[in-house]
Amino acid sequence: MARSSSGFVAGLTAVAIAAVAFLAYQASAQVPDTLGKPNAGKSPSATKSRPHKDKKNPTALPAETGAGERVVYSLDDDRVWLVGGNGKVRRTFKVQPSTVDPLPGTYSVTSRSGSVAGSDGTPIEHVVRFASVGGVAIGFSAAVDGSTPEPDPDKKTGGIRETREDGDAMWEFAGVGAKIVVIP
Repeated sequence: MARSSSGFVAGLTAVAIAAVAFLAYQASAQVPDTLGKPNAGKSPSATKSRPHKDKKNPTALPAETGAGERVVYSLDDDRVWLVGGNGKVRRTFKVQPSTVDPLPGTYSVTSRSGSVAGSDGTPIEHVVRFASVGGVAIGFSAAVDGSTPEPDPDKKTGGIRETREDGDAMWEFAGVGAKIVVIP
């Protein structure tokens, strides 16, 4: 009897270790590229805290958002720019932010889903995930019904809502590995 119960405990332990390893792998796959990497070339005081914005044209791409093909997301302006490899803006649009914001920095798209239920229960499509904050996945998505309601401030959600048309454009533009630059 003691022999069979110790085998059972060993089996449960193995399953628990495998589950923890899988969850650790998932968490590490969602860490931004810049997190934990030293930036030997710059001191914190040398880094500008806010990108330069054009006050005459608020929809213009802010300066100092990087180079190459990228998605730029402004937390202050609730605006996204899809920027081609030539530095030209292909599309810009407003978004409805979630209750949990990613930190400013450079990320990569970690996963995508064509159609799922949002954390608020709304059917959503074209989900493009790029970060995780406190266990909350952060990503762009569009509600199938086209709505962009303000999120419930009492719930921790990471869905940055776009219109369906903007969601289609994001889906076409930002595949897994695409660069996402989050600015204040």
